[in-house]
Amino acid sequence: MKAIWNNQVIAESNDTVVVENNHYFPIESVKAEYLMPSEIHTTCPWKGLASYYTLEVDGLQNRDAAWYYPEPKPAAANITGHVAFWKGVKITE
Repeated sequence: MKAIWNNQVIAESNDTVVVENNHYFPIESVKAEYLMPSEIHTTCPWKGLASYYTLEVDGLQNRDAAWYYPEPKPAAANITGHVAFWKGVKITE
């Protein structure tokens, strides 16, 4: 699977975890140079507290377009160390 935004591959992995129709990419498969930490957090009742990244590619930003769970609840332990995308990030095979 690939995560693509602004004509750049942000992440690529054959080992994503699908949860609620979202592909979670192992953090090692995500190109760190495109990630900027965000101050935004949200809470999922069964996954826990989510943190976000803003994507920056070729001078363009996509605010809070990637999220992850630093310490997911036990029910979501399989997404520890994984990142998912939205806000126009295309997920393809």
